[in-house]
Amino acid sequence: MNDNIIEEQKKGTTTVGVVTKDSVIMATEHRATMGNFIAHKTTQKLFKVDENMGMTVAGLVGDAQLLVRYLKAEVALYKLKQNKQVTIDSASTLLSNILVSNRYYPYYAWVLLGGVDKNGGHVYSIDPAGGSIEDKFVSTGSGSMFVYGVLEDYYKADMSTNDAIDMVIRGLTAAMKRDSASGDGMSIAVISDKEFKELTDDEIKKRITKLKLN
Repeated sequence: MNDNIIEEQKKGTTTVGVVTKDSVIMATEHRATMGNFIAHKTTQKLFKVDENMGMTVAGLVGDAQLLVRYLKAEVALYKLKQNKQVTIDSASTLLSNILVSNRYYPYYAWVLLGGVDKNGGHVYSIDPAGGSIEDKFVSTGSGSMFVYGVLEDYYKADMSTNDAIDMVIRGLTAAMKRDSASGDGMSIAVISDKEFKELTDDEIKKRITKLKLN
């Protein structure tokens, strides 16, 4: 595969993770691209890992899906053996170790891992080389600069889940308007220590209308 195509596939998307006072919001848009070609308009980039944990992926579809399967299997196995949920920090370390062990034949995928455990809400940005950084809000992909413009303006450490959802919608909308590799709708999940809940398309559309972003 042409190196330029790999680079475009690796960067062409927009994902975001945000920690609120009582939840974590994870979100993506739906478009998949190969260079300037729109390859798919309903790509799944947001995944449930456990009841209290989710992840978003940006990069080559095959690599991203494999990492999702690895993490889901390891988290389920830990839960079965220990009879408790793995912490978000431990899950991020596990995923980081998987990526580090393959650094010379890397997975072309950038992951956001987020969730809520006994220590509160967390969002980690994990790069293809295995670097893992925790933050209160993170965005990845080619549309991330537009999302960060919104997050820097609106984010507050004690913001409610409702306000955070609206903020994320504003950010993804800005990215989809200006980044050609991002578009075709969005997926948004609200994660608590007990529930991973995705918003329906109707719920998202109503919020977009209310925010006058149409």
